[in-house]
Amino acid sequence: MECERARIGQTPLDPAELNAALENVHRAGMPGLFAEVRDGDQVWRGAAGVADVATGRPVTAGLRHRVGSITKTFTAAAVLQQVESGQIGLDAPVGRYLPRLVPGERGNAITVRMLINHTSGLAEYLPFAYPSLKAPPALADTSPQSLDDHRFTRFHPTELIEMGVAAPAVGAPGGTPGVYSNTNYLLLGELLEQVTGIAADKYITRNVIERAGLRDTELPAEPSVDGPHSRSYEAWFGMIDPPRDYSVYDMSWVGPAASLISTVADLNRFFGMLLAGEIVSRSSLAQMRRTVPVISQEGKTIDYGLGLHPMETPGRATFWGHGGTVWGAGALAMTRADGKRQLSLALNLQRWNRLDSSGKPQPHPIDDALAAFHQVAMYGLR
Repeated sequence: MECERARIGQTPLDPAELNAALENVHRAGMPGLFAEVRDGDQVWRGAAGVADVATGRPVTAGLRHRVGSITKTFTAAAVLQQVESGQIGLDAPVGRYLPRLVPGERGNAITVRMLINHTSGLAEYLPFAYPSLKAPPALADTSPQSLDDHRFTRFHPTELIEMGVAAPAVGAPGGTPGVYSNTNYLLLGELLEQVTGIAADKYITRNVIERAGLRDTELPAEPSVDGPHSRSYEAWFGMIDPPRDYSVYDMSWVGPAASLISTVADLNRFFGMLLAGEIVSRSSLAQMRRTVPVISQEGKTIDYGLGLHPMETPGRATFWGHGGTVWGAGALAMTRADGKRQLSLALNLQRWNRLDSSGKPQPHPIDDALAAFHQVAMYGLR
């Protein structure tokens, strides 16, 4: 066992080191965060800071939390189940299933795979639904006004999809690097409903969430988070000061792309089962791990598969999973390729980096503290 740990550059869990690293993120400016790390049968759960800055209520490791784009892994798994059953062709044109939403030549050129791995060339709808927001490099020209305007707006997914489809393409179908776009995953939700006759949230709940035995995970129908949870503090690059609580929010603006509520324990359970071939088949899992370069919403190029992406440190083991952010809430879930080491982390502050005059986010102590916690959680200190 020790030889194997040495080979992958990993040490056993050290609760003292993990607690200290988590506390350092809180001290760096994160109001509250909580995590679960697993190494085989060894489990550590920890929390640091507060769930409510007004009352001082502490965070605990069992809180429910909005986990943002980690939802995409659940949606991708649901689509791949339908691929396995023969109802969806992974490399079939999306226009075969949704000709009204993606009509004409684009519908014939864009495949289901391209939606899942963000190489469709379809633009992000968010700047059109939230006109005060802009993507890099125009962040300096943004304001958070749309966040408040749409706190209780009930969007229909097709109106958001139409915004993304009508916008100028961000690339040719199948071209790389792809461009990360929530439009892709709202289309996947409509695709699921078209082929199953069941609303996407219901299908994902029955066939992914319940199949994995996740008791504290849901795609919410209401703006509030049921059960014990943290507030969600959004800073929008320092433009909201002090950060504002957006824990009560209508999540129809992202639906099957980023609306999931879960716990760190449920996320580790899900990704452990997924990478063990218990949610989709081994052949589907191999497809999920086929990556292409994709430009993230932060403007960085990442390797992205079918609802999964790797996190790699040179000379050390590769982890697979997903991260996510929504207004005020963030999460990361990563599982080592062999499934034996896992990290799930939840944060209750987002977009803490202020911008320079060019709109580039500036370094913040939270960044380094988080990176240090990731290293301790995934590999330990050597």
